[in-house]
Amino acid sequence: MALPLEPPLKPQLAKSARELPEGDQWRYEPKLDGFRTIAFRDGEEVHLQSRNGKPLNRYFPEVVKAMLAVEAPQFVIDGETLIVVDGVHEFNLLSQRIHPADSRVQQLAKETPAGFVGFDLLATGDRSLLELPYTERRVELEQVCGAPISLAPMTADREAAGVWLTGTSEGVVAKLAESLYLPGQRKGMVKIKRLRTADAVVVAFRFGKEPDTVGSLILGMYAPDGELRVVGHTSGFSAKQKRELLDLLEPYRSGERGSAEPSRWKADEELQWEGLRPELVCEISFDHVTGERIRHGTKLLRWRDDKQPGECHTDQLHA
Repeated sequence: MALPLEPPLKPQLAKSARELPEGDQWRYEPKLDGFRTIAFRDGEEVHLQSRNGKPLNRYFPEVVKAMLAVEAPQFVIDGETLIVVDGVHEFNLLSQRIHPADSRVQQLAKETPAGFVGFDLLATGDRSLLELPYTERRVELEQVCGAPISLAPMTADREAAGVWLTGTSEGVVAKLAESLYLPGQRKGMVKIKRLRTADAVVVAFRFGKEPDTVGSLILGMYAPDGELRVVGHTSGFSAKQKRELLDLLEPYRSGERGSAEPSRWKADEELQWEGLRPELVCEISFDHVTGERIRHGTKLLRWRDDKQPGECHTDQLHA
């Protein structure tokens, strides 16, 4: 590729923050729930790179095609590959694309096509834009982005950005207007996740790695049809909590045992679970939701002795 920047290129990263930063020096964008992607195009050649520098072309042929349809012939754009269904970012559908069978990838590309949203322009033509301020890069990005790739919304209005902390949105990324693009560094950007709370039924647990400890709690909620469905799990307990939880759960153990689907990421013993009678209710905080599942970031806040299990409904996930 005859571009001023070549893959692999580390993306600029964001620090976590609890609140939207204030001041005229900040610009705000919605936080997207997809695969971070840096797209390189040089004429008829396109290279899609993941956050970790891995090639993505074979998994998203429709995104490659979209890049070739952009009027500008040479560019490097930082953005997100997404699958959106009814306005919701479907990360699970996106993850299914990382499949070894090309026939499966091609089928999914037709059934649930992915799109690309650009939020930073790193190079255009023979010019690197890394040392330009964010606001100048944004102006040039607006000139490059257009159908069939999308331009990420941006606002300088902090109050308006607050909308992205509600509804089905994932949160906000705030960028300093004068910030340069710093590959691999956590400077000039902060991310504010949308945190929600809900009440869930503890339906099972997994043992911890240490003897006589609890590693995680498996959580359930009642669907509209009355079925109690698993919606996720919570872990990250202190050593003391892990020991105390076993005593707390003991009276509720149902004797039922099972195992989750095999995973290359976890040892078999980490997949074993022990069933509980659906009587314990807890309040949790969480951020990412895909469909009816909490993906990660779930934290146990407190036990809800005042709440009946039947009051824990799946509609909380999208409130």
